[in-house]
Amino acid sequence: MWTWFKVVRSLAVRANLPRFSTHTLRHLCLTDLARAGWELHAIATFAGHLNPTTTLQYIHLSGRDLASRLASGMAEVRAWRVAQMTELLGEPQC
Repeated sequence: MWTWFKVVRSLAVRANLPRFSTHTLRHLCLTDLARAGWELHAIATFAGHLNPTTTLQYIHLSGRDLASRLASGMAEVRAWRVAQMTELLGEPQC
């Protein structure tokens, strides 16, 4: 474990990335799982966290990620509403 830490630390220093560490890779992995649509409980289980609140500290979604999720979610809601209205009222007449 310490060898891996030292290798990553050495590469980070040479690349002038002083804040990059093995822990950075953990943050990236858990954030990528969230972007892929994994549920928080599944990510927490994968990470070995007993409390999902801990997992939230590792997930860093951007505004773009959140906007994309919102747009997708709203499209699903709209499609569901249209389907419900069509079922209730029948096909619209043009």
